[in-house]
Amino acid sequence: MTTITNHDTYIATALEPFRPSLQRLRELLARTLPDAEEVVAYNMPGFRIGGTVVAGYAAFSKQCGLYLLPGAIAAHAGEIAAAGLKATKTGITFTLRKPIPDDLVERLAWASCKEAGA
Repeated sequence: MTTITNHDTYIATALEPFRPSLQRLRELLARTLPDAEEVVAYNMPGFRIGGTVVAGYAAFSKQCGLYLLPGAIAAHAGEIAAAGLKATKTGITFTLRKPIPDDLVERLAWASCKEAGA
């Protein structure tokens, strides 16, 4: 297993169909969290403010995921469900056919940032 050291490498090594979605998430998160540092944690790209990774994303064999602090998911659980997406305590999975709406990504990122106290 190759250790990923940056966002560009992660996106470049993801399955080709997922690359545009991953790039979109990266751009949305970077724009929404301008003070965050791009990091790789747990072999997954993320955005850290202070010592806390407030958002991350990943691609798997059949879907992608957006990962945030638990309070952000809880605060937007209704919107996530209304969008037809599945969520766990800290993540939302989505497919290419049913991506996370951009405005929801932005609200989730802000909520995660606030939860971190940033």
